[in-house]
Amino acid sequence: MDRPASAPPQHSGNRTAVVPAARLQGWLHRFTASHGPVVEDFDDGGLILRAADGATALLRAPWPTDGRPGRGATELERMASLASQERGLGLLLVRRGGYALAAASGSTILGSKSGNRFVETKATAEHAARIFNEHRIEYIVPGGDRALVGQVLAHPALKAVSGRTRLAFLDVQEPKAAALAKAAADACSVRIIVTDPSA
Repeated sequence: MDRPASAPPQHSGNRTAVVPAARLQGWLHRFTASHGPVVEDFDDGGLILRAADGATALLRAPWPTDGRPGRGATELERMASLASQERGLGLLLVRRGGYALAAASGSTILGSKSGNRFVETKATAEHAARIFNEHRIEYIVPGGDRALVGQVLAHPALKAVSGRTRLAFLDVQEPKAAALAKAAADACSVRIIVTDPSA
Protein backbone atom coordinates (compact mmCIF):
# COMPACT_ATOMS: atom_id res chain seq x y z
CA MET A 1 0.00 0.00 0.00
CA ASP A 2 1.27 3.47 -0.80
CA ARG A 3 2.22 5.56 2.19
CA PRO A 4 1.56 9.25 2.80
CA ALA A 5 4.29 11.52 1.46
CA SER A 6 6.45 12.78 4.30
CA ALA A 7 6.32 16.45 5.21
CA PRO A 8 9.50 18.50 4.80
CA PRO A 9 11.40 19.37 7.98
CA GLN A 10 10.81 22.87 9.25
CA HIS A 11 13.41 24.91 11.14
CA SER A 12 13.35 28.41 12.51
CA GLY A 13 14.46 30.88 9.87
CA ASN A 14 13.01 28.79 7.05
CA ARG A 15 10.35 30.11 4.74
CA THR A 16 8.26 28.07 2.38
CA ALA A 17 7.05 28.99 -1.09
CA VAL A 18 4.58 27.14 -3.29
CA VAL A 19 5.60 27.83 -6.88
CA PRO A 20 3.73 26.70 -10.03
CA ALA A 21 5.91 24.98 -12.62
CA ALA A 22 5.50 27.83 -15.11
CA ARG A 23 6.99 30.29 -12.60
CA LEU A 24 9.88 28.14 -11.39
CA GLN A 25 12.47 29.67 -13.70
CA GLY A 26 11.46 33.17 -12.61
CA TRP A 27 11.73 32.11 -8.97
CA LEU A 28 15.29 30.85 -9.66
CA HIS A 29 16.30 34.18 -11.23
CA ARG A 30 15.07 36.04 -8.14
CA PHE A 31 16.81 33.60 -5.80
CA THR A 32 20.17 33.88 -7.60
CA ALA A 33 19.83 37.67 -7.82
CA SER A 34 19.51 37.76 -4.03
CA HIS A 35 21.97 35.02 -3.06
CA GLY A 36 24.41 34.51 -5.95
CA PRO A 37 25.09 31.54 -8.25
CA VAL A 38 23.85 28.13 -7.15
CA VAL A 39 25.17 24.59 -7.17
CA GLU A 40 22.71 21.70 -7.48
CA ASP A 41 22.80 18.89 -4.95
CA PHE A 42 20.41 16.11 -3.96
CA ASP A 43 19.07 14.35 -0.92
CA ASP A 44 16.19 11.95 -0.43
CA GLY A 45 13.84 14.90 -0.12
CA GLY A 46 14.50 16.57 -3.45
CA LEU A 47 16.75 19.04 -5.25
CA ILE A 48 18.92 21.31 -3.11
CA LEU A 49 20.26 24.58 -4.47
CA ARG A 50 23.27 25.88 -2.53
CA ALA A 51 23.89 29.57 -3.16
CA ALA A 52 27.17 31.44 -3.03
CA ASP A 53 26.20 33.33 0.15
CA GLY A 54 25.30 30.14 2.06
CA ALA A 55 21.55 30.22 1.50
CA THR A 56 19.92 26.94 0.49
CA ALA A 57 16.66 26.04 -1.18
CA LEU A 58 15.13 22.57 -0.99
CA LEU A 59 12.76 21.96 -3.92
CA ARG A 60 10.28 19.12 -3.88
CA ALA A 61 8.20 18.06 -6.84
CA PRO A 62 4.48 17.71 -6.12
CA TRP A 63 4.55 13.97 -6.83
CA PRO A 64 6.99 11.14 -7.51
CA THR A 65 8.16 10.45 -11.05
CA ASP A 66 6.26 7.10 -11.10
CA GLY A 67 8.08 6.16 -14.29
CA ARG A 68 7.17 9.49 -15.90
CA PRO A 69 10.20 11.72 -15.34
CA GLY A 70 10.29 15.32 -16.43
CA ARG A 71 12.32 16.46 -19.41
CA GLY A 72 14.90 19.21 -19.66
CA ALA A 73 18.59 20.08 -19.76
CA THR A 74 18.87 20.85 -16.03
CA GLU A 75 17.44 19.30 -12.89
CA LEU A 76 15.33 22.41 -12.37
CA GLU A 77 13.87 22.13 -15.88
CA ARG A 78 13.14 18.44 -15.30
CA MET A 79 11.41 19.24 -12.02
CA ALA A 80 9.28 21.93 -13.69
CA SER A 81 8.41 19.48 -16.46
CA LEU A 82 7.44 16.82 -13.92
CA ALA A 83 5.23 19.28 -12.03
CA SER A 84 3.56 20.25 -15.32
CA GLN A 85 2.37 16.71 -15.96
CA GLU A 86 -1.32 16.26 -15.29
CA ARG A 87 -2.07 13.68 -12.62
CA GLY A 88 -5.43 12.47 -11.36
CA LEU A 89 -6.10 14.07 -7.97
CA GLY A 90 -8.73 13.46 -5.33
CA LEU A 91 -9.05 16.59 -3.20
CA LEU A 92 -10.44 16.03 0.29
CA LEU A 93 -10.71 19.23 2.34
CA VAL A 94 -12.50 18.76 5.65
CA ARG A 95 -13.10 20.73 8.81
CA ARG A 96 -15.78 20.35 11.47
CA GLY A 97 -17.90 23.11 9.91
CA GLY A 98 -17.75 22.03 6.29
CA TYR A 99 -16.09 20.11 3.49
CA ALA A 100 -15.06 20.50 -0.14
CA LEU A 101 -14.31 17.51 -2.37
CA ALA A 102 -13.17 17.32 -5.96
CA ALA A 103 -11.64 15.14 -8.62
CA ALA A 104 -9.09 17.03 -10.69
CA SER A 105 -6.77 16.47 -13.60
CA GLY A 106 -3.80 18.61 -12.69
CA SER A 107 -5.28 21.93 -11.61
CA THR A 108 -8.50 21.45 -13.60
CA ILE A 109 -11.52 20.54 -11.46
CA LEU A 110 -13.55 17.76 -13.09
CA GLY A 111 -16.26 17.23 -10.48
CA SER A 112 -16.87 18.59 -7.00
CA LYS A 113 -19.16 18.75 -3.99
CA SER A 114 -19.11 20.98 -0.94
CA GLY A 115 -21.17 21.59 2.17
CA ASN A 116 -21.09 24.04 5.04
CA ARG A 117 -22.74 22.10 7.81
CA PHE A 118 -21.43 19.91 10.61
CA VAL A 119 -19.34 17.20 8.98
CA GLU A 120 -20.62 13.65 9.33
CA THR A 121 -17.89 11.22 8.31
CA LYS A 122 -20.24 8.74 6.60
CA ALA A 123 -21.98 11.32 4.40
CA THR A 124 -18.70 13.05 3.47
CA ALA A 125 -17.04 9.74 2.59
CA GLU A 126 -20.00 8.72 0.43
CA HIS A 127 -19.95 12.04 -1.45
CA ALA A 128 -16.19 11.66 -1.99
CA ALA A 129 -16.55 8.07 -3.16
CA ARG A 130 -19.18 9.06 -5.73
CA ILE A 131 -17.00 11.84 -7.16
CA PHE A 132 -13.72 9.92 -7.02
CA ASN A 133 -15.20 6.79 -8.60
CA GLU A 134 -16.22 8.78 -11.67
CA HIS A 135 -12.64 9.88 -12.41
CA ARG A 136 -9.06 8.63 -12.43
CA ILE A 137 -7.55 9.24 -8.99
CA GLU A 138 -3.81 8.70 -8.65
CA TYR A 139 -3.16 10.77 -5.53
CA ILE A 140 -5.17 12.03 -2.58
CA VAL A 141 -4.78 15.72 -1.70
CA PRO A 142 -5.80 16.11 1.96
CA GLY A 143 -6.40 19.40 3.74
CA GLY A 144 -8.09 21.03 6.71
CA ASP A 145 -8.32 18.96 9.88
CA ARG A 146 -5.97 15.97 9.89
CA ALA A 147 -8.07 13.88 12.27
CA LEU A 148 -11.28 14.40 10.29
CA VAL A 149 -9.57 13.71 6.98
CA GLY A 150 -8.22 10.50 8.47
CA GLN A 151 -11.70 9.47 9.62
CA VAL A 152 -13.20 10.13 6.20
CA LEU A 153 -10.47 8.18 4.41
CA ALA A 154 -10.88 5.27 6.84
CA HIS A 155 -14.57 4.90 5.96
CA PRO A 156 -15.35 1.74 3.93
CA ALA A 157 -16.92 3.85 1.16
CA LEU A 158 -13.41 5.07 0.25
CA LYS A 159 -11.69 1.70 0.42
CA ALA A 160 -10.90 1.81 -3.31
CA VAL A 161 -8.80 5.00 -3.02
CA SER A 162 -7.74 5.24 0.64
CA GLY A 163 -4.45 3.49 -0.12
CA ARG A 164 -3.40 6.00 -2.80
CA THR A 165 -0.32 8.12 -2.06
CA ARG A 166 -1.25 11.27 -0.17
CA LEU A 167 0.35 14.48 -1.30
CA ALA A 168 1.41 17.31 1.00
CA PHE A 169 -1.28 18.18 3.55
CA LEU A 170 -2.81 21.58 2.75
CA ASP A 171 -3.58 24.24 5.34
CA VAL A 172 -7.20 25.04 4.52
CA GLN A 173 -9.16 27.11 7.03
CA GLU A 174 -12.47 27.22 5.17
CA PRO A 175 -13.14 24.18 2.98
CA LYS A 176 -15.61 25.69 0.55
CA ALA A 177 -16.07 25.33 -3.19
CA ALA A 178 -13.93 28.43 -3.75
CA ALA A 179 -11.00 26.74 -1.98
CA LEU A 180 -10.87 23.83 -4.42
CA ALA A 181 -9.25 25.67 -7.34
CA LYS A 182 -6.46 27.00 -5.12
CA ALA A 183 -6.01 23.60 -3.49
CA ALA A 184 -5.66 21.91 -6.89
CA ALA A 185 -3.16 24.54 -8.07
CA ASP A 186 -1.14 24.26 -4.84
CA ALA A 187 -1.13 20.45 -5.09
CA CYS A 188 0.50 20.72 -8.54
CA SER A 189 3.15 23.23 -7.48
CA VAL A 190 6.76 22.79 -6.41
CA ARG A 191 7.32 23.29 -2.68
CA ILE A 192 10.45 25.24 -1.84
CA ILE A 193 11.96 25.62 1.61
CA VAL A 194 14.49 28.45 1.68
CA THR A 195 17.04 28.70 4.51
CA ASP A 196 18.89 31.98 4.74
CA PRO A 197 22.65 31.97 5.37
CA SER A 198 23.81 31.93 8.98
CA ALA A 199 24.42 35.37 10.40
